[in-house]
Amino acid sequence: MRSLERDLRTLVAPDGPPVRRIETLSPRAITTSPSGKTIVDFGQNLVGRLKFTVSGEGGQAITIRHAEELEDGELCLRPLRTAEATDRYILKGAAEETWEPRFTFHGFRYAEIDGWPGEVSLEAVRAVVCHSDMERTGWFECSDPIINCFHENTVWSMRGNFLDVPTDCPQRDERLGWTGDIQLFSPTACFLYDSAGFLTSWLADLAADQGADGAVPFVVPNVLMEPPVGAAGWSDAAVIVPWTLHQRYGDLRVLADQYDSIRAWVDHVTRLSGPELLWDRGFQFGDWLDPAAPPDDPAAARTDPCLVATAYFARSAALTGRIALALGRDTESAHYLSLAAKVRDTFARQFVTPAGRLLSDTPTAYALAIQFDLLPDPCQRARAGERLAQLVRESSYRISTGVLGTPVICDALCDTGQHDVAFRLFDERGCPSWLFPVTLGATTIWERWDSLRPDGSINPGAMTSFNHYALGSVADWLYRTVGGLAPAEAGYRRLVFQPRPSGNLTHAQVRHRTPYGTAACAWSIEGERIEVEITIPANTTATVNLPGSDAGSVEVGSGTHCWRYPYRPPTRRPAPSLDVALDYVYADPPAWSAVLGCLLAHAPGLMGEIVAAQRVDGAVTLRQIVSAAPRADEIGAALLRQLDRLRE
Repeated sequence: MRSLERDLRTLVAPDGPPVRRIETLSPRAITTSPSGKTIVDFGQNLVGRLKFTVSGEGGQAITIRHAEELEDGELCLRPLRTAEATDRYILKGAAEETWEPRFTFHGFRYAEIDGWPGEVSLEAVRAVVCHSDMERTGWFECSDPIINCFHENTVWSMRGNFLDVPTDCPQRDERLGWTGDIQLFSPTACFLYDSAGFLTSWLADLAADQGADGAVPFVVPNVLMEPPVGAAGWSDAAVIVPWTLHQRYGDLRVLADQYDSIRAWVDHVTRLSGPELLWDRGFQFGDWLDPAAPPDDPAAARTDPCLVATAYFARSAALTGRIALALGRDTESAHYLSLAAKVRDTFARQFVTPAGRLLSDTPTAYALAIQFDLLPDPCQRARAGERLAQLVRESSYRISTGVLGTPVICDALCDTGQHDVAFRLFDERGCPSWLFPVTLGATTIWERWDSLRPDGSINPGAMTSFNHYALGSVADWLYRTVGGLAPAEAGYRRLVFQPRPSGNLTHAQVRHRTPYGTAACAWSIEGERIEVEITIPANTTATVNLPGSDAGSVEVGSGTHCWRYPYRPPTRRPAPSLDVALDYVYADPPAWSAVLGCLLAHAPGLMGEIVAAQRVDGAVTLRQIVSAAPRADEIGAALLRQLDRLRE
C-alpha cells in the first residue's frame, strides 16, 4: 500500500502532444526468403505497425514478425533480444476485413507474414508511422546527396524515438527514456521539431523520479524500479535539457519549474565529489561506445571516466549558475558559478599540463575540455585544439570518440580554428564515420557505427540497434556552421548568420521556424562568385559574417537580405597533384591508392613517411616530402604520371 501511495504521489499529468498515426507507407517490394517466408520491405526503417486488408476462411491465423534488417535473406531477429515483435490476427471469415493493432508499436523496415491466404499483394499491406504529433520546424539541404541522406536519417530516427517519451531505440526489449541520449540530442530535436511541450512533459517525469538525495535515474520514467544513483552525461540531462529549451524557445518557465530538480542534481554531485570536487567514485558509463571498445564491453573507453565526470560536473554547475541568474536568484547564482570555477581548478590540476596536454590524450578529452570551457588559458586552449586536430588526422579522419565526445568534437575543432579538419572528419565515408552507414543503405541513425558490416553481417554485440538518434546530434553543428544559422540570444531574439562553405559543397540552405517566425540562410557558389541570402524574422536582429569577406560583421534587421561577391573557396578539394595538401590526396581513395602503389614500385622506403606525414600534418604536399628523398626527380615524375592517368 505504501508503494502504491508513493506511486500516486508522483503521478504527473502530461502536457506534451499526443501520439498519432502520422502517415502510411506502401511496400517497396515483397519477396520470398531462402526458407520460403514472405518478406515485405517498406524501404524505410520506421516506427509504427502494419495495417492490412485480407479475405479468407474464418479461424485462419496470420502472424506478422517485424525486424530492422535481413541477414542471409532472412528476418534478423537476434538484435531484438527477448522482444517478440510479433502480431497475430485470426480471420473472422468476412468477405474482406481490415485490421491494424491499436495498443502496440514496432521498430522495423521488414515484416515477415505467415499464414496469409494466397499471395500478399503490394496493395494489401501498409505501414502506419506513429509518433508524438510535433510540428516540423527545421530543414537542411546541401549539394551532397550523401549528407542530405544522413540528415534525413536523423529526422527519421527522431520521429521513431519521440513516441510519448524520448526513447533510445524503438525495436528491442528496451525502448526506454535514456537520459544520456536526449541530453545530447536536445539541440537538434528543438531545431527539427517544436519539442517544447514534449520535452517539458518529460522533464516533469524526470523531477518526479529523482531521488530524495537529488540523484537522477538513467532512464525516465524509471521503469527499472531501482533507486537512482546518477551518472555523468546521463543524469546531467536534468540541467542541460531545460537550459536547451530556454535557449531555443526563450521561455523562463521551464527553468523555474525545473529549478529545484536542477539544483538538487548539482548538489548531489557536489556531495559525491567530496572536498576536492573530483568526481572519482561511483558508477559511470563514461565515453560509452568508444569505437575501440569491444562489442561486448561498450564502457571500455580510452578516456578516463573520472575526467569525463568532472568535466560534466563543471558544465552543470556553470549552467546552474546561469539558470539561477536568469531567474533572478543572484545569491544562488554566485554560489554555483563559484562552485563551477572551483571544479574547473580541480580539472586543471588533475588532468591538464601547463602546455595544454590532457592526462587522457584522446579526442573526447580535448573536445570536452574545449567545449566546456575548462581551459581558460588561451595558449592552453589553442594547443589543445592543435592536438585535437592532430589526433583526428592520426585516426585518418575516422571517428574515435564515444557517445559523449562525438556530438561536441566538430564544434571543438571549429572553436579552435580547425574548421577544415572538422568538416573533413564529418565528411569521411569509411568506418567508423557519420556517413559510413549511409553508404550501406541506412535509412536511420545506428547505435553502432558498424551495426551492419560491409559483408552484410550484423554486429555480434548484444547492443545492436539500427534506430538510435544520439549519433545524429552532429546535425545541430551542420545547421550552425555549414548552414550558418544559430541563435545569439535565448529564443532567437537575436540571431547570428555565419555560413562556412566546406569541402566540395557548392550550395547549402537551412531554415528554421523560430518563435518570431521563419529564419533562413542559403548560399551557393558558381565559379568564383558566391551568393548568400538570409531571412530574418520580424522584431529580431542579426549579426552576419559573410564567408570569404573582409567586411567583418554586419548588423541587419528583419527582412530578406542578399549579397553577391567574388569568392574563392578556401577549402575546395582540388584534383590530386604533387602540390596539393596530402589531406586532399587521402580524401580521394583512387588517388591515394595510386600514390601508395607508385611508391611501392619506385620508393618503398617513402611509404611509411608519407602515411605518417598525412596523419600528423595533412597540409604537407607530396612534392615537399619527395624533394628531400634520393632520386627525387625520378620519384616525382612517376607520381605525376600516375596522377595524370587518373585525371584522364
